[in-house]
Amino acid sequence: MRQPFHEELSQLEASLQEEGALVLRVLRSALNALARGDDELADEVIGFDIEIDRRYLQIESGVQSLLARQTPVAIDLRLVLAVLRVNLHLERIADYSVTVAKLTKLMGGLDVSGEAILSSLEDMGERAEQMVRVALDSFADRDAEKAASLNDLDELIDRANRHAIEDVLSLGDSPEEREYGLRMLVISRCVERIGDHAVDIGEQVMYLVTGEHRELTDASVPPTLS
Repeated sequence: MRQPFHEELSQLEASLQEEGALVLRVLRSALNALARGDDELADEVIGFDIEIDRRYLQIESGVQSLLARQTPVAIDLRLVLAVLRVNLHLERIADYSVTVAKLTKLMGGLDVSGEAILSSLEDMGERAEQMVRVALDSFADRDAEKAASLNDLDELIDRANRHAIEDVLSLGDSPEEREYGLRMLVISRCVERIGDHAVDIGEQVMYLVTGEHRELTDASVPPTLS
């Protein structure tokens, strides 16, 4: 494989990590906006959606161009395909973060006390953020062991999600409380899906390192209730 190919592939991977850093910034800002009820910060998160979409399309176009001009094999082909897939997962994480920001803006007019729910979502958000960081680090380091640890982290975020649902169900029955609870359930689902996409990135790391497709989570195992 010619040297320019590897240089171009390295640049694509560097662009992917830059996109990942921006996605982490957007995720953290969305979580902060939710915790503070900060509409201005939520607007900033929504505004970043265009930039992330631009980066996503740039990387996708770069991969397509590379495949059209070269015929990578073995580990090089796995890396090209992994970059393409991780790029998609990062864009989806950003989309969920933007959804959290949009829902945050809709909360302002609701006079509902939801400290317990916000606390559960803060816990979920911190775990989701950690998972994305671990996923990106394991990809950069080609660290299959670190990628495999995402399974345990995912179980923790699922447990926090169940606590958030319990908190929503304990709200009152007024129209405002029901509306607030519904929106919080959607936010909880968004954060849970962010964790799922981090696991998917971890699975791409396993594929890149081993050449085998491995699921890090087993859907056949029922969740614990604790």
